[in-house]
Amino acid sequence: MPRLIRFPFHFTHLSAGLIAVLVGYTSSVAIVFQAAHAAGATPSQIGSWLLALGLGMGVTCIGLSLYFRSPVLTAWSTPGAALLATSLVGVGMAEATGAFLVSSALITLVGFSGWFDRLMRHIPRALASAMLAGVLLRFGVDLFAALPSLHFLVGAMLLVFLLAKAWWPRYAVLLAFLAGLAWVVAQGQVQTGTLTLSWGRPVFTAPRFTLASIMGVALPLFIVTMASQNLPGLAVLRANGYGTSASPLIATTGLTGLLLAPFGGYTFNLAAITAAICMTPDADPDASQRYKAAVAAGAFYLVAGLLGPTVASLLASVPKAFVLGIAGIALLSTIANSLAAALEDQADRDAALITFLVTASGLSLFRIGSAFWGLALGLAASWIARRRYSA
Repeated sequence: MPRLIRFPFHFTHLSAGLIAVLVGYTSSVAIVFQAAHAAGATPSQIGSWLLALGLGMGVTCIGLSLYFRSPVLTAWSTPGAALLATSLVGVGMAEATGAFLVSSALITLVGFSGWFDRLMRHIPRALASAMLAGVLLRFGVDLFAALPSLHFLVGAMLLVFLLAKAWWPRYAVLLAFLAGLAWVVAQGQVQTGTLTLSWGRPVFTAPRFTLASIMGVALPLFIVTMASQNLPGLAVLRANGYGTSASPLIATTGLTGLLLAPFGGYTFNLAAITAAICMTPDADPDASQRYKAAVAAGAFYLVAGLLGPTVASLLASVPKAFVLGIAGIALLSTIANSLAAALEDQADRDAALITFLVTASGLSLFRIGSAFWGLALGLAASWIARRRYSA
């Protein structure tokens, strides 16, 4: 008898990848637009930014996940885009491109040097889990905060998720997503008038290097990306039991930025929130197979990049509560597992709680986000506590 050809991807891999991309785009694409506008980008250049970012994230997600057999998700730097939205005013596209190249070169250097791997060896798993829980907490809170305004939509999604979790756990997130989508379509809440169909086209911008743009844009972008994106991104991998070396991951994102910066790929880094969606048992009960969800996300990123203007209009056409609802539902189990791992070790319990609370607070100092400060204060508390236990 002829052997049946088995499809290597399960529906849960595809749904987790799709939700990760949906959450990634809707949560920050508007900030990317603001950053591009601040540099004086034309509509065609903004389309090129979305194309370069989508292609860069897609290729790196697929390549790194297949090579390491780990769910490695990359992303654009959302804090970096917020930084650029203010620091690029009056800079111009040429100087901005030069700054992107310098920042990516520094990221590449850090990756090849092995510095990041050495740093992560000194971060206890409890603190990494606490930081992850703090980063994701607002998504769980937003799920229920959206109930008063659109209680039928969010309530229906949550009910379908809980019922499916009891009987069809592998399909719980997918069924909740489909239920929410069916609701907004049935209620006529999709704004079809904003939809457009167009392809993204690459637009090359020759870089110009100035001391002002390097000091005022490149260095802050590098620091924010490493502290607020790559650090929690690698912590997500570690908290979920994946020991993939940091050096090749960081170096690859830096090299991708060097190649795509002239087309608008301002920076690439490890993802944290969207990566967590692809690392839950909902993506696959077998942790060794969850890399396929990241590969699926990479494929969706490629499509989103090629159809950048179309995807932007599509995401703008659905209610925000729908996106908040599915993001919160998809991350419920990750938040629970992270909190459990963070508080498991009594010796690090106080330090983990400090890490969690500071990270969840949204604290920002010197343009560096709360994930960095939560981890820094948690490490200090852990060091003090361990000296007490060892005394």
